[in-house]
Amino acid sequence: MPTTIASAFEQFRRNLEITDLQSETVATRHNGVRDVLKSGMTVVEDFLTGSYARSTMIGPLKEADIDVFAALDPSYFTFYNGQHGGPAGLLDWVKQTLRKTYTLTPDISRNGQAVTIRFSDFLVDVVPGFNRQGGGYLIPNAITNSWLSTDPKRHVQIFSAANQAHQQKLVPLIKMIKGWNKCHSSFFTSFHLEVLALEVLNGVTITDYPSALRFFFDKARAAVAGKNPDPAGYGDNVGKYINSAEKTAEAVRRMTVAHEAALRAEGHQRMFERTAIGFWHALIPAYFPAYG
Repeated sequence: MPTTIASAFEQFRRNLEITDLQSETVATRHNGVRDVLKSGMTVVEDFLTGSYARSTMIGPLKEADIDVFAALDPSYFTFYNGQHGGPAGLLDWVKQTLRKTYTLTPDISRNGQAVTIRFSDFLVDVVPGFNRQGGGYLIPNAITNSWLSTDPKRHVQIFSAANQAHQQKLVPLIKMIKGWNKCHSSFFTSFHLEVLALEVLNGVTITDYPSALRFFFDKARAAVAGKNPDPAGYGDNVGKYINSAEKTAEAVRRMTVAHEAALRAEGHQRMFERTAIGFWHALIPAYFPAYG
């Protein structure tokens, strides 16, 4: 067990990772899902998206979801645009297509923008969409029964470039932030935290992870109270689920509590590393190692 801040954070970083063996399982599973979809629908293009594609997914794998994007033939858009159930109807058709093969899978469900296959070891979210005139993609939103503009490929490019600009330290830091969120009931969505980190750390040098976490929690207190636009530039507020004064106050409170804990840990780490490790462990108990 670690006895220094440096070794504790290195162990923390490793604790968040998906293992190589798990990655092989993920590859087999998502390729199978993509083949099933292509056997029952006309797919123009398919690719991995979400946190797995952006390298920001954290373990354990059984609590993760792998996102598969399928750009469909435009004829499906014509069929479902304003008729036949609209975007929600398209998701229902994707669900029926997958159900023909995954007959023994206990749970295949339609959610807001995807069809989720709940396997025994992890989830696969299938997001259907269409190439968008002018770039990006249109995806269905079953909640509002409308089409949402986005560009998951652009998201991968943006986070990859930002991680490079931060000397490969941004992605590990984002995973640490997600680990904290998971330890506290996952109040924030995964992508929202990624966008917040991208926003508040823009132009900032990450010197070490303890100070970077403290800095993030500090600046996120204000950022989370405002709008956090889709970095691909389509105008959608990725934090729009925090849609009331009560939820906003709770979001700010969570960031404030985490900031105060990070301040205490930082304040002790130069002389009392054991105490500092204890503070970090208390803040992120499922992932941050205990002293010793």
